[in-house]
Amino acid sequence: MLKGKKIILGITGSIAAYKAAMLLRLLVKEGAEVQVVITPAGKEFITPVTLSALSGKPVVSEFFGANDGTWNSHVDLGLWADAMLVAPITAATLGKFATGTADNMLVTTYMSAKCPVFIAPAMDLDMFAHPSTQKNLEILKTYGNIIIEPGSGVLASGLHGKGRMEEPENIVAFLNDYFAEKKN
Repeated sequence: MLKGKKIILGITGSIAAYKAAMLLRLLVKEGAEVQVVITPAGKEFITPVTLSALSGKPVVSEFFGANDGTWNSHVDLGLWADAMLVAPITAATLGKFATGTADNMLVTTYMSAKCPVFIAPAMDLDMFAHPSTQKNLEILKTYGNIIIEPGSGVLASGLHGKGRMEEPENIVAFLNDYFAEKKN
């Protein structure tokens, strides 16, 4: 169901960003054309070189290219995509999405997107359970965003609980199911 789909893969500054490489690989294997948009903090966890090699496209992170006059249009990206998937999304970016704090390329792309938006949170259990995070998730649902619930298990902190980004295979299956249902 993902063959020929144009997908924006947003990546934020979470340790779960390492899973984004496998997620990207699986999306491309399914036949999707994927454009990665990564936050500055996301680049601290996984390199644009890795993501570009897997997607076959330059990774977008900033509004402007490195002193060459290139402008990355969040509006064009938002119009281009059949789906936007943000995996992982941190509590900080959830808050920015919920309040419209358009201070980076990923948030402005999200705000320009005309396609379904899928959000896969990843954070420690207390952050995920915090009332502000839960409120932001509820706000995003009212905007029509589709939340891919995190799993439970051992977290990067060593604690055990809900907050692990869903596994890449399951996210791809979720997207396939969504588009199969839309086709019928």
